[in-house]
Amino acid sequence: MEELLTIFNEKRCKIGVASREDVHIKGYWHETFQCWFIDKENGLDYIYLQKRCEDKKDFPNLFDITAAGHLLSTETAKDGIREIKEELGIDVKFHELRSIGVMNDIIETPDIIDKEWANVYVYNVKDTDKFLLQQEEVAGIVKVKLEDFVDLCFSKKQSIHVLGFGNTHSDQPTIIDQHISLADIVPHSAEYLQKVCAKIIEDSSQ
Repeated sequence: MEELLTIFNEKRCKIGVASREDVHIKGYWHETFQCWFIDKENGLDYIYLQKRCEDKKDFPNLFDITAAGHLLSTETAKDGIREIKEELGIDVKFHELRSIGVMNDIIETPDIIDKEWANVYVYNVKDTDKFLLQQEEVAGIVKVKLEDFVDLCFSKKQSIHVLGFGNTHSDQPTIIDQHISLADIVPHSAEYLQKVCAKIIEDSSQ
């Protein structure tokens, strides 16, 4: 079944509906849901990154937002919470999320023009949360010190250490223990990544 998305102009006024394929071919603005997971361990703040499956059409094997997805023309930002359950297997309630704003997130490659009005949220991981990754979408989940991630996004570091686990078809997940650079992350704009970092730091200080 074809996915239909509401499309907008640059002022975020609705101008119609288009297929997901046309949205990316023609560069229509559209809405997405994004949620960044954060955690605190031994007094240090951490942020979680999702590793995209190798079979993904766009940006396979790259690290990205903890959970994210497109909003259909019939959906609101609140409906986007389904992405967390589908991709990560964690049953999060919408009231547990904290909004850090609506941000424009633009990615342009030779293949797609992805112009998103992203509804961005933060979620504090709980001790009872157990990740159950979606085989078709998610290759792994890692966490990194928030300070290191911020330094990477502001080009103060060239690489950072991430630690987590990979999604396999066996009962034993693989360990992900490596250094990554911006080249290993989905190519969001520096402006977007830096704004997210600033908003998460502001949120965590409240």
